[in-house]
Parts: sequence; structure tokens; C-alpha cells
Amino acid sequence: MATATRRNATRRNAARRNAVRTATPIAPRRTPEARPTAPVALGLALAVLATLVWSGSFVTSRALGDSVPPVQHAFWRWVVALAVVAPFGARPAWRQRALIRRHLGFVVLASLLGVTVYNTLVNQAGVTTPAANMGMIMAASPVLMALYERAGGVRLGARRIAGLVVACAGVLLLVGGDGASFSAGDLWMIAAACCFGSYSALLRRRPEGLDGAGFLFTTFLVGTVLLLPAQGVSLAVQGGFHPTPGTVWPLLYVGVASSAVAFFAWNKAISLIGPSRAGVVYYLQPVCVALLSWALLAEPTGWAQAGCMALILGGVVLGAGARR
Repeated sequence: MATATRRNATRRNAARRNAVRTATPIAPRRTPEARPTAPVALGLALAVLATLVWSGSFVTSRALGDSVPPVQHAFWRWVVALAVVAPFGARPAWRQRALIRRHLGFVVLASLLGVTVYNTLVNQAGVTTPAANMGMIMAASPVLMALYERAGGVRLGARRIAGLVVACAGVLLLVGGDGASFSAGDLWMIAAACCFGSYSALLRRRPEGLDGAGFLFTTFLVGTVLLLPAQGVSLAVQGGFHPTPGTVWPLLYVGVASSAVAFFAWNKAISLIGPSRAGVVYYLQPVCVALLSWALLAEPTGWAQAGCMALILGGVVLGAGARR
């Protein structure tokens, strides 16, 4: 009798456990394919925004090449950018001053590459190099971003690599076509492309917890301070430029849109999708620059360039998708 009672009790306990399992739904195991796509879409949109805005800054650098010395162009750009970002970034930067001090080497290097050197080199190239060439040469920077990320142990995936190759082939054909004739200023642009690629890769190592607006304000401030000696030499040797609507409005554009807006968008895009995927989107830049330089500066663009641009766009669409 006792044995039968124990058996009945065991059956009842088993029935209760089965009922609990049936009533409690088991959450599906998250897989890499099930990750939300909203951050990726936002990151791609921000990368496109930054790329479009920066395309205009290459045209501006070319347009101001004869009227504003390159260093002064860069200096006033960042002064304007500081004034725009300060209401949003100064307070967070002050609150996180201890964190910034702990990572001062990182902050100084990011400021030097992304603010002080990069844009000064672009402006110097704009003195002698057509805007379309500037955009095409800058398209080399995504390759450097991908190499940095791969060296850091990130698997790029076959689709991403294929997109890079296709877009890079379009850029090489564009550079080698009839519309591209290299000048000495192209060397400045090659150096600028290396700076920007290194800066973008460096953003992946931004200290955790550092506010985005505070980081932007800090790099703008440090980069402007680092430009001060070169600004003094430029004023002493070349003299200042004469402020006119033709110089002030372009400087406001590069200070507000190309610096404050575009750098914030790009930095956020890097944090969401990584430098290699954002770098594929950056291949849109030579297309945008060529179209803007044709429309605003009357620089020539032919059918060969249009075909290469289509190849670049195809590579961007292919490589900006999910990693696989």
C-alpha cells in the first residue's frame, strides 16, 4: 500500500512539473541573425549624412583655395564648430573631466588626426587639386579602415569584402579615367586619407562612458589649440584674409555642417556599425563630390565617370548590408 501511495505521489509531482513547463513559454535563444536591425539602419543613415555633408566641404576647400590660406581656413572652421558644439558638449565634458584626463593620450591623438591635421591637409590640397580628385583620393580611406578593423580581430565577411572591392574598383577606374589628372596637391590628399582612416579606426577605442557630445567638444577644443602655432605662423607669413560673403558663408558651412553636424553623425555611426561598414558608405563621397564640383565649379564630368560612379554605388549597396 505504501509503495502504491509513493507511486501515485510521484505521478502527481511529474504531472505538476509538466503543467508548469507547458504554461511557461521558453524564450527563443538569441542568435546573431536575430539582432535588431534598427541600430544598423540608423548607423548607415548617419554615415550617409556625414558623407554627403563632407562632400560639400571638399568643394568649399577648392573654392577657398585662392582666397583663404589653408591653415586659417582650418582654424576658423574649428572656432565656428566649437561655438556650435559648446552649448551641448561643454557641460558633459566638464562633468567627465576626470575620465578625459585618464584617457588624455587617446583624446589628443584623436584631436590631432581628426581635427588639426586632417582638415589642414585637405585645405592645402584644395589649392592645386580639383575637388573631384580630392573626393576620389579620399575614397582610399575605407580600405585603411577595413584593414585596421581586420587587424583588431573583426571578421568582415564575404559580402563586406566584395562591396569594398567593387567600390574600390570603381574609384580606381574613376581616378585612371580621362577626367583625372594628378597634381602635387594629390600627395596632400593621400596623407589626409591616411589621417581620416586612422581617426575612424581609433574611434572604436573611445573610452566607455565618455559622452558623445562631450567627446566632440573636447576634440574640437584640443585640435583648435594644437592649430594655434600654425595659425600664428600663417598670419605672420601670409597675412590674414579679407572677410566677404564669398569667404564667410563657406566658413560657416564647414564650421556648422561639415564639423559639428557631420562629425557627430560619423562618430555615432562608427559606434553603431563599426568603421568597415561605415567606410563602405564613405565610398559615396567621390560620386557626391564629382556631381557637386560639376554643378558648382564647372569641373568636367563625362560618361566614363558616370559609369564608374554606378560601380561605386553598387559596391556601397553590396557592402553596407549585414555581415555574412
